[in-house]
Amino acid sequence: MTWISIFIAGLITYFTRMGMITLINKDVFNENFRKILNYVPSVVFPSIIFPGVLLDDYGILVNISDPKIYGALVAIITGYFSRNVILTIASGLVSYWFIIFFL
Repeated sequence: MTWISIFIAGLITYFTRMGMITLINKDVFNENFRKILNYVPSVVFPSIIFPGVLLDDYGILVNISDPKIYGALVAIITGYFSRNVILTIASGLVSYWFIIFFL
C-alpha cells in the first residue's frame, strides 16, 4: 500500500508540473514578466541554503566556529571567481569535510 501511495503521489506531482510546462502558451507572458521570472532561481536558492548553513537542528543560530559556515564561505568565494556550479559545490563540500575530519 505504501508503494502505491508513493507512486500515485509521484504521478500527481509529475503531471501537475508537466501540465504547467507543456500546456501554457509561452507567448502569454509579456517581456517584463519574463525578466522577473529570470530572478526566481536566485531568490529561491538562498532561502533553501542559508537555513541549512546558519541554523542547527533546533532552529538556533550556529556559532561562527561551525564548519558549515567555513564551507559556505569557501563555496561563495569559489563561485564568485569561477562561475562554475560543479566546482563551487565540490569546493564547499571538500572544505567542509576537511574541517570535520582533519581539524
